[in-house]
Amino acid sequence: MRWKRTIQLLDVHCEGEVGKVAIGGVPKIPGNTIAEQLNYINTVDDSLRRFLCLEPRAAVTGSVNLLLPAKRPEADAGFIILQADQAHASSGSNSICITTALLESGIVEMKEPETIVTLDTAAGLVRATATCRDGRCEKVKLTMVPCFVHTLDAEIETEQWGRIRFDISYGGIFYALVDVGQIGTTIAKANARALVDAGMLLKDAINKMMPVVHPEIPEIRGIAYVMFRDTDPDGTVRTATTMWPGRVDRSPCGTGNSANLATLHARGKVKVGDSFRSRSIIGSEFEVGLEAETEVAGRKAIIPTITGRGWTFGLHQVALDPSDPLAAGFAMTDTWGPQAGEIG
Repeated sequence: MRWKRTIQLLDVHCEGEVGKVAIGGVPKIPGNTIAEQLNYINTVDDSLRRFLCLEPRAAVTGSVNLLLPAKRPEADAGFIILQADQAHASSGSNSICITTALLESGIVEMKEPETIVTLDTAAGLVRATATCRDGRCEKVKLTMVPCFVHTLDAEIETEQWGRIRFDISYGGIFYALVDVGQIGTTIAKANARALVDAGMLLKDAINKMMPVVHPEIPEIRGIAYVMFRDTDPDGTVRTATTMWPGRVDRSPCGTGNSANLATLHARGKVKVGDSFRSRSIIGSEFEVGLEAETEVAGRKAIIPTITGRGWTFGLHQVALDPSDPLAAGFAMTDTWGPQAGEIG
């Protein structure tokens, strides 16, 4: 075999959401910070992302996390989340996948009953407190980056549903948060396609109407996802984050719940010390907590915590033959949805 690139991937999922971890063969990425490396992938050279996230080497579901040397001395490891559309700055489910991978692979020494791992991300430092027993990472509690509300109760006129009200909030990346009843459906597995179609339309429209940029990290800009929200009969928050080019997050979504927690705090519905459960479209759950209040660039912000579980389920190697005409990757509308034509 005459491969010109090989990357070793540890297969991990967090509450159903796949977050593979590239643990070997990751090339050097230019940049003095993780944010600069993120920007390099998104604006200069996206070939590694396409190689790992598009067909024929990947499928529509899940992310690939690039394990990188930390840029901050207090961190144990750095990482960037690669997805079909671009590289992303932060993710709760992927932080849990990374922590599980680091500890169960032995890259970071596991200490029982608890190991603390500090992750360097483009959005800032994430502190992961892992509960460990018998060589297994049983659960991970993340102390997330400062999160804040950008806009509450914004409105946009749509052809499909009339006037839609939404919040824009930052949870490590920017979200548009929409109460699902406004689009005439519910958060259930049978409605995943309808949720995705609505999410993609709303994301494009809201990004055109309201450009957003992090006040301290200019590399983080634009609404990454639309997250639909609801409340189950037992009081549990139900969420569905819709992701380009057309799928629903299988986990309850850590950064999305962090963003939503900021809106609840801004409306006076939660206070420091409060916690609640958040349930995904497949029924898996996170525990969401409000640890502290803080500020970001003079605006009120919060420090959320997200607790969930990750599992390793495989190990494989991805390779590229230099003669492969499909090295740049492709996506088909039969599984990726109509937006796939933009990246074919």
